Amino acid sequence: MRSAVVGIAARISRHPQGDGYRREMRWLQKMIDQAFVLGAGLGMRLRPLTEDLPKPFIPIFQKPLITFVLDHLIAAGVRSFIINTHHRPEAFREFFAEKNYRGHPVQLVHEPEILGTGGGIKNVESLLRAEHFISYSGDLLTDIELAPLVEEHFRAGNDVTLALRETEHGRDVAIEDGRIVDITNRYGHPGRYDFAGICIWTRAVFERIPSGRVLSYISVLTEWIGQGGRIGGVVLNERKWFNIGSRKEYLAAHRVILEEHWKPDYLESSTWPVSVASDAEINPSATLSGFYSIGAGCRVGAGATLEDTILWPGAQIASRSHLRNCIVRSQRKAEGDLSDTDI
Repeated sequence: MRSAVVGIAARISRHPQGDGYRREMRWLQKMIDQAFVLGAGLGMRLRPLTEDLPKPFIPIFQKPLITFVLDHLIAAGVRSFIINTHHRPEAFREFFAEKNYRGHPVQLVHEPEILGTGGGIKNVESLLRAEHFISYSGDLLTDIELAPLVEEHFRAGNDVTLALRETEHGRDVAIEDGRIVDITNRYGHPGRYDFAGICIWTRAVFERIPSGRVLSYISVLTEWIGQGGRIGGVVLNERKWFNIGSRKEYLAAHRVILEEHWKPDYLESSTWPVSVASDAEINPSATLSGFYSIGAGCRVGAGATLEDTILWPGAQIASRSHLRNCIVRSQRKAEGDLSDTDI
């Protein structure tokens, strides 16, 4: 099967356009039909926003963050999902009460004690049946193309293939001719790229992670590189990639989406982004400006002013209040003159 896939990839590289290319790319993508979505993070830098809600469920113009991840993967050919949980697992259970998303099976695996990214993968070994699978951080917002990552993984016969970016967040990864030669300068190769939170694995990874250990898969990869593992990388600088690790970055993502009219092409909905939910009640004398987002069931009183402010579902703003760069969590009330505040 592997040789057949490599052959398909070779033909794709020779014929980069046309219907034949598209058919073969769709066939190739079907080889990655199972995904592990990492949802167990604590979202510490986003507190207090993540006290009530796990980070993958923070809303982006009324749409939970994790649903962008799932929509992206479905468009790439993934047909079933495994999601690990830890913080506020009830949010996951409620949202995935039917154990599916858009008709695709979703299996939740709770970690009473957080296991880290490597330990989390090992913990779902029995559920990841495919020879190749993709992992995707559940708190990412991006529209980077996944097809080049899939193609390179099979073309090079890699054990693991990482999506990489040039960002201000990190320069830990060094790559030469498509092979990752170092991470965090372990072997004397200075890095240039940041890991983008998406990678493709073979089942060989399970042999390298001990059971029941709290472990990052970055340390697993670093050791594997030193032992001759085929660890590849694809630099995907095109398109948007939002790292929503802080309130500043959360607000900035809303600003960019609105100002640049950004919408990932994998979204089926024609209505997103939604600045004001259909059942929100906003007094006619209230003023809204900037990249505001008003969630379902919100109430904004008379004479209130909201500038660059996000209201989660059920938030209430008292009359004559003035909020600038604020985030009001679900079912909270805000009043007075507030700036750069989370309620």
